[in-house]
Formats: sequence, C-alpha cells, structure tokens
Amino acid sequence: MDTPVRTELSSYRRKPDGKSMHGRIVRELGLRIVSGGIKPGERLPGEAALLEAYDVSRPVLREAIRVLVAKGLVQSKQRSGATVRPANEWHLLDPDVLYWLIQSKPQKEFVATLMTLRRIIEPAAAALAAQMASDEQLKSIADAYAGMESAKTPDDLLEPDVDFHRRIAEATGNELIAYIGNMLSQALRESIRLSSQHPNTHALSLPRHKAILTALQNRDPLGARQAALVQLQETVDDISAVLPGGIPNF
Repeated sequence: MDTPVRTELSSYRRKPDGKSMHGRIVRELGLRIVSGGIKPGERLPGEAALLEAYDVSRPVLREAIRVLVAKGLVQSKQRSGATVRPANEWHLLDPDVLYWLIQSKPQKEFVATLMTLRRIIEPAAAALAAQMASDEQLKSIADAYAGMESAKTPDDLLEPDVDFHRRIAEATGNELIAYIGNMLSQALRESIRLSSQHPNTHALSLPRHKAILTALQNRDPLGARQAALVQLQETVDDISAVLPGGIPNF
C-alpha cells in the first residue's frame, strides 16, 4: 500500500515554474526519507497521489524521482514504483542529503556523529598535509588562518575557519580526502556555528588553529596530527558547554 501523502503536501499550491516545483518535490521527499518519515523498504506515495498533491506534470515529477535515485535514497522500478533504499546506501556526502540529515537528526546526535568522523579524518589529513603540501598550499592555509585572526565577529570567523580545514584536506595531495573535506563543508559550518556560541570562541579557537598551522609549516606530521586532535577535543568541550547536557566525549 502506498504511504499516505502528508497534509502539508496536499495543501501546497503550485508555483508558476516547473523547475521550482521540481526542487520543492526533491527537497520535501528527501527530507521525509532522511528523517524516517518514509522508512527503508517502504514505497514513496504513488505517482497519482504525488501528481495530485503537487499539481505538476508527470515529466516534472519523474525528473524529481530521478534526482532522489541519483542521491542513493530510492530505487525506482517500472510498475513497482520507487522504494526507499537502506540508509547505508544513501550518498551522505551529497550536500543536499547531508543538509537534510542536519535538519532531521537531534542536534546532539548529529554533532556526536560529525565529531567522530572529523576525529578519524582531520588528524590524519593534517599529518599527510605536513608531508605533502606545496609551499603555495601552505600559504593558502596561512591565508585562511589570517582571515580567522582578522575576524571581528563569530559570523566573520565562520568562512575562514571552514576554508582552513578544507585547504588542509586539499593539501594532502589525495583527491578522495580533498573531496571529503569539500563535501563536509556544510556540516563543518554547523559545528562551527555551535562552538562559536561559546563566549570566548575567538580567543580559544585561534591558538588551536595556529598550532596546526605551525606544525604544517614545520613539516611535522606528528605535531600536526596531535594539534588537530587537541583542536577537535577542545571543540567538543566548547560545544558541550553550550548544548544542554553536552555531547558524548570521545
């Protein structure tokens, strides 16, 4: 049996342009899947129900379903409709899927998941970058740090901080690590926004990042790894200080 269409879908009024509607369908169905509103193994609402709910043409709806297929969220078969795939098959580094995950997961759970991933990737990336980075790449990391230094507000600090970590990933010379670093940028922004709620965020953040930069400039892999670990642990402490009940230590 088809999963019933939620009230908010049925009450939606058609936008004038099919491209806008296409994005809306992808976003709403994607968020429902990632949040568990439609579980793995369950079918999406039938085509007729979705056409009525969104008041769109069949080509617009089918293109939206193709996007969800490309993101690994559903598999579509002729005559049997679209079925949600197991969560371990979703393309979680896809920026849209990652954003829906951020929106749908409880904040503490998402932050704990993200910080565990960062702890696995970032110290190793820093150690590799200390060995592999070109002089130009080291300068780009230093430039990002200079942007952090000159920031006057937490909002000003955000993008240079994201750039700092992304440029380290790029400086590893490993295309997969660089790709992961780039895809995690949106999630990284969320964790930085949280830690920046700490009243001393600027004063605390700068020396931690400076330690990483200094180790990179000294071509010191062990020092870079250790500085990245310290920075991540202290970020967890900062976030725990602003989230009620904190997050699990690691």
